[in-house]
Amino acid sequence: MPRLRRRIGAGLEAVYTEGFPSREKPLSVGGGVEVWLGIGGNLGDPIRRFQRLRHFLNRRSDLELLESSPVLLNPPFGYLDQPRFANAVLRIRTRLAPLDLLDRLLEIERRFGRQRSFKDAPRTLDIDLLFYGERRIERPRLEVPHPRWRERISVTWPLERLSRRPRIASHPSDVTH
Repeated sequence: MPRLRRRIGAGLEAVYTEGFPSREKPLSVGGGVEVWLGIGGNLGDPIRRFQRLRHFLNRRSDLELLESSPVLLNPPFGYLDQPRFANAVLRIRTRLAPLDLLDRLLEIERRFGRQRSFKDAPRTLDIDLLFYGERRIERPRLEVPHPRWRERISVTWPLERLSRRPRIASHPSDVTH
């Protein structure tokens, strides 16, 4: 598995490897909504796990992978006594409603060994729903856009490397409660 690593800042490394970055030829005729997912992990070999996740997503009929960013290696935040994280952003298309998609993502995390022991704990795979089309969603279980996406280089750096970035609705009437 060839990997090209490049230092891009203090404690930051960009990794280019199989499938990261990539642009897929869309398979669907249309329909559905474009969604941006943040993926991360720091236990085991997260880059290899990201590649397995790509293959897993490519076999699903409810989630269509459109594009992936390079991987960013970066220091942990919150709980600091843990290995650095690998992060990337995926652009997908789905027909799943937002809460159904959230449930599917949590199911995928568990399938990949995710255990939630405490806030900001080390993890095998974390999947965050960053953007769901242009919608703003405020629900007890889900807030979209992800409330802290602008504060995290683990999201902003990979997101800037995608060919298509999300547009966010700004009008209050566009909020789904």
